[in-house]
Amino acid sequence: MEVQTLLALPVVLALEPVEGEPPARLTLSRDEAAELAALVAADLHALVPQVEAARLALAGALFDQVELLRPGFPIWATLDELARRVPRGHLQNVVAFGSHDGHMPAQPLEPSAIYAGGPMRLLPMSLLAPAELAEELSEQLEIQLVGRGEAGALTADWLMRTLGIRLEHVRYLSRNDLLALTCVQYEHVNLAPLWALLETALLTPEREESTMSARGLALRYADGKVLAQSPSQWLAGQAGDTAERAHGLAGIVFELRQYAALLDGHQLPLQLQPGLALAVEACDGYLLETLAEADPGYDPPSLFGHEAPGLGVVAISVAQRGAHAQPRLLAHAWPLQPQALGKLLARLSARYGIAGDLHALGRIMLDEQGRLTAPATVLH
Repeated sequence: MEVQTLLALPVVLALEPVEGEPPARLTLSRDEAAELAALVAADLHALVPQVEAARLALAGALFDQVELLRPGFPIWATLDELARRVPRGHLQNVVAFGSHDGHMPAQPLEPSAIYAGGPMRLLPMSLLAPAELAEELSEQLEIQLVGRGEAGALTADWLMRTLGIRLEHVRYLSRNDLLALTCVQYEHVNLAPLWALLETALLTPEREESTMSARGLALRYADGKVLAQSPSQWLAGQAGDTAERAHGLAGIVFELRQYAALLDGHQLPLQLQPGLALAVEACDGYLLETLAEADPGYDPPSLFGHEAPGLGVVAISVAQRGAHAQPRLLAHAWPLQPQALGKLLARLSARYGIAGDLHALGRIMLDEQGRLTAPATVLH
């Protein structure tokens, strides 16, 4: 057990494979990880000689940035915890963790195949530095890695031979560099509001942050989750004719699906703001808002699918035929992932005790006030 306090300085080795040549595997064996760690240690010592007083801990696994940039930084936290268990001086103060029998030593260090097709592969590491050295070493890493952080030729060659790929670039980044790079990437695709929420969740999770998407959907981060304005509530505040409103709603759902996919990757939960609904809930790949309870005095509820070109079903309205044969709306549901539609239909079928048949409308159906609605009678 160490008496000296060691502070963890997170670093990453960023690999940019030639386009169309992703690595065939995402982890290194224990021996391979140890070989790479020795090469990395030599690179870092040449860039920042002060690393000699720190312990290098390396995970022999290749991740996407959404896996590394999650609240609490669980991959780095796991790596640091494992490294602190190793006696100081072991392996000349360099410790590496690789796979054994196809598994990494802890679950957070297992890369997901879901994100394996990304343009950049990231290998996490930490420098565990004595408290009195940590600030100076951190400053030097920020300065030197930005300016001259290319990996050495031996390291790049080893990676290409071992992984069987060609690499355009191999360079070291601090975690702050990775955060800045991700910010630029999200801003480039018009997702700066998403980054504002994610940055708060990563760096100051105790704070709240409010923003608005590019299309005007209100978003807020609080208590470890992102709360989105309901698309139906957004719709109620819009002007224009029915066609314009329907087109705008399709755009909002498209945008919300982008946010949902990225937030899922970063493991940041997405929920609906309560709004005027009786209840809201977030399930596996969809959002659901309840507007009213079913009335046993009316016909059983039916499910109606609002559709938009290129997006498929953008919303499902649950409605009963009410007084004067008018629709009585019970709920709106928003499928955000392609595989969520079947699960959503099963959920609604069980909830209302009806068949899970979806009556496709072929369009987004709005009433005379421009609100999401349903036909007065079931379509056949």
